[in-house]
Amino acid sequence: MQPVPEIVAAGDFALWPVGEHEPYGYLVLNGELTAAEAGTAVMRIAGCNDFEPEEEHGPCPTDPLGTFLHGLLTMPDLFAAGGSSFGHDPSSVAERVGDTVRLTLDAHGTDGSPVTELPVDQVRKLVAGAQKDLQDFLSLARTWAERHLPAHAAAVTAALTRALDLAPTP
Repeated sequence: MQPVPEIVAAGDFALWPVGEHEPYGYLVLNGELTAAEAGTAVMRIAGCNDFEPEEEHGPCPTDPLGTFLHGLLTMPDLFAAGGSSFGHDPSSVAERVGDTVRLTLDAHGTDGSPVTELPVDQVRKLVAGAQKDLQDFLSLARTWAERHLPAHAAAVTAALTRALDLAPTP
């Protein structure tokens, strides 16, 4: 189990260094990403939240960096597209059955969707590992932001913490 944002083509993105990735692929988030990979992850999470905010979030800055980061820095409910979040099926489901967790790839599928069954304790360990990967990524992203976005580092780190639904790290 690994936390992954879905990566789309970076195109001519030039606000900070980003890595080369296949469009519509995934980037595993952890504390071992290169600076370019961390930049790609921050770009993608900011891009997921790059939409016209409500009036109460203030006017959008006019500089390219401020414009790109505005949604990430001002919207209260942030998200990061990843996993099987493609805007269409499959609709994955996890259900507990006694001491087992049943993971179904497509709960609405009619063609016998793949099912994986794992002991509850193993699922807990997998989830704890994914949470650690996210915390490690957040720590790396803080250092990355201090270097590449010094004027926005604290705000970007706080926004990433909210987008990834994590508790702040010391």
